[in-house]
Amino acid sequence: MAAPVQMDQELELTIDRLAFGGNGVARLNGFVVFVRRGLPGDRVRARVTKVQRRHAEALATEVLEPGPQRVDAPCAHYPACGGCRFQDLAYEAQVAAKEEQVADALRRIGGIQEPPLEPILPSDDVFHYRNKLEYSFTQLEDGPSLGFHKAGRWDEVLEVEKCWLTTDVGNAIRNAVRDWAREERLVAYDQSEQTGYLRHLVVREGRNTGQVLVLLVTAAGEKFETGHFVDVLRRFPEVRSIHWSQNDSPAEVTNLPTTLLWGQDAIEEELCGLRCRVRPNAFLQTNTAMAERLYGLARDFAGLTGRETVYDLYCGIGTIGLVLARDALTVWGIEISEESVACALENADLNGITNAAFFAGNVGQSLEELHERSGDPDVVVVDPPRAGLAGKALRRLGRIGAPRIVYVSCNPTTLASDVKQLGADFGYELVRAKPVDMFPHTPHVETVALLLRHVD
Repeated sequence: MAAPVQMDQELELTIDRLAFGGNGVARLNGFVVFVRRGLPGDRVRARVTKVQRRHAEALATEVLEPGPQRVDAPCAHYPACGGCRFQDLAYEAQVAAKEEQVADALRRIGGIQEPPLEPILPSDDVFHYRNKLEYSFTQLEDGPSLGFHKAGRWDEVLEVEKCWLTTDVGNAIRNAVRDWAREERLVAYDQSEQTGYLRHLVVREGRNTGQVLVLLVTAAGEKFETGHFVDVLRRFPEVRSIHWSQNDSPAEVTNLPTTLLWGQDAIEEELCGLRCRVRPNAFLQTNTAMAERLYGLARDFAGLTGRETVYDLYCGIGTIGLVLARDALTVWGIEISEESVACALENADLNGITNAAFFAGNVGQSLEELHERSGDPDVVVVDPPRAGLAGKALRRLGRIGAPRIVYVSCNPTTLASDVKQLGADFGYELVRAKPVDMFPHTPHVETVALLLRHVD
């Protein structure tokens, strides 16, 4: 049966709820329409942008009647900027929607009729919470500028004067680099034409130390005076580390080898009473305050007594493993990024922790070797990317059969899928799950889950 709507058709719809990913859900005589920029309770006029047999997608072009949870967004760049999706949705409604999305994924994908879900932990700070932002350069009539991709566009960058997700220092550094680029008459890189020079700016802040790292990414070639660039940034006493990367590929990436232009090769952050060194490309949760809350939950779920062998898989710079090491016999970490592992080893030394070791490698490929070296784990902590546990990693983890798995997830759908497979194939049961809002005004939600293995 054909869909009851057509491309570019204008509809009047009432939004019922938010779907996973942040679009509003409306129904037209039972036919589902996912509406971008539609919020629960809104009556909107929307233009159809995509039609499939079972559903359609649309963009809200006008709010005819605002829902009760719609609020005024404070940011002047909203909603054109693609960085935030929900500044116009009351924060209480945001966290309620995220909690329901985790519950829905566990029911629908995980097959758990009554998930053991605990109330979501809201973010301590609703704005100014990010410790890392990646900006793209764009060329305007008066010279290069910096900002974020426009919502839904890979080829257009919106100039940003003030971002509400970073600090005053972060905003000032970005604007100072913009002014420097114009003074130097440099040209922003054009992604569609693959011409120009300035590509990205990365600003990382140690929120508990006040230290800042800056990384400039350009196309190939040295077309600027590095000393002057350093002088511009050294006006900020918070800046301790200045790096430069050259990207000669079309890909928009910042995870590249860097040249240290000035200062230390890393900055320090403090998390859960630990000092941590953070290099340009090392992974660290971008909401420092909530990362501490997240690690505290992982420590609680691990239930350590001091006698346990712990695996920390996808360990990043070792933060979770080092937090657990104080209550464990030994901690063994695996992470594919060599730079992150170097940070993890430094962080262990920095904090005088001698019962934690970290290795660079693919988790799926390295897990058996780790098992042979370290013996059976009592607790395994996994913090995988959005794609969840890779098939080989999940199967080998299941066969090792640790009594307790603490799963830190950034994607409810892959969490639910992995929980289902660990249960069906290896006898694990989900006994606790707690969502954590690390990213206000975005659709993203973290979850800390505890799985116990049944022993026959």
